[in-house]
Amino acid sequence: MLVGALADAGADQNSLASAIQSLAVGAEVSFERVMRCGISATKFRVSAPEQKKHRHLAGILKIIDAACLPAKVKQNATRVFERLGKSEAAVHGVTIEKVHFHEVGAVDSIADIVGACMGFELLGAEKVYCSAVNTGSGTVMTEHGLLPVPAPATASLLQGTPVYARGPAVELTTPTGAAVVTALAAEFGTMPPMQIDHIGYGAGDKDFKEMANVLRILSGRAAAASEATVVTVLEANIDDLSPQVLAYAMERLMEAGALDASVQPLAMKKNRSAFLLRVIARPEDRQRLAAIVFAETSTLGLRSFVMERMVETRRSVPVTTRYGVVQVKVSDAGNIAPEYEDCRALARSANVPLKDVLAEATYEYQKSIR
Repeated sequence: MLVGALADAGADQNSLASAIQSLAVGAEVSFERVMRCGISATKFRVSAPEQKKHRHLAGILKIIDAACLPAKVKQNATRVFERLGKSEAAVHGVTIEKVHFHEVGAVDSIADIVGACMGFELLGAEKVYCSAVNTGSGTVMTEHGLLPVPAPATASLLQGTPVYARGPAVELTTPTGAAVVTALAAEFGTMPPMQIDHIGYGAGDKDFKEMANVLRILSGRAAAASEATVVTVLEANIDDLSPQVLAYAMERLMEAGALDASVQPLAMKKNRSAFLLRVIARPEDRQRLAAIVFAETSTLGLRSFVMERMVETRRSVPVTTRYGVVQVKVSDAGNIAPEYEDCRALARSANVPLKDVLAEATYEYQKSIR
């Protein structure tokens, strides 16, 4: 579906076919226009002679390395397979060298992964973003028997990634697909600010009645626009921890990449005084920051929910004050804010009040734009 969507969005089909043929595994590919629940999409098909399905990672990487592919495509395809191998090894309790790739080792799956990496290269993608992943639900039959959806390898690959289940009770994200998106996507969540140049739809095999079985690609250029981003909010009520320890926990959270951390007083049950710790995080950082909260505080529970925040586009402008240079953040709406850490350092070095440095930085910026 991903290769079909990339081709539909403009990736040259002949170049995709040539790249896959250079793998020398006997794969033949074709592209076909189909309809899925009223949407026109490209169906990517792979056919190959019957071959052994079980392959080890080293053998697959040799196939990729020997193929006539751009260096970046080889690098990305290798990264996808290595990520998949680590996940399979963890699920089955073996070393990565002993992993048998089963279905993923089949020729069509190798073609799918290399085709996806080649498609992004042909579109000139510098950065890939992915929405929350629809895993599907129900069960799926595998070489290990009947398994719940998401399959163990898929669930392992999607750890720390925003997921949901909607639509028919079938597998909608395979281990192959999960490996590709988690290896190549820089961020998961809502669409970044962009100017859309091309749209592509890739079709799956089945044609569901309740939803279009297609994967959509939007390609374009970054745009300077106000940004709506999805964040994860972590919260805990804490009534038995020293404020000193809580302050240290907040420092650790910010150092670890939290977008923001705050504490506010509240009254809990039985009129106990307490604090509400709130952490705003990128979805992919949720597990890591939650681990810090549990390690550094006394809480036994943590609430987690998804919210959307609006981020205004801004730039940084250096201004010169009598105390030194300060970076001033300037939004498209004209709002300004001197960088706190710059002003704090200058206030300490000049032994003057912080408010004086902040005021002068603001004045110097406003004077520069008159």
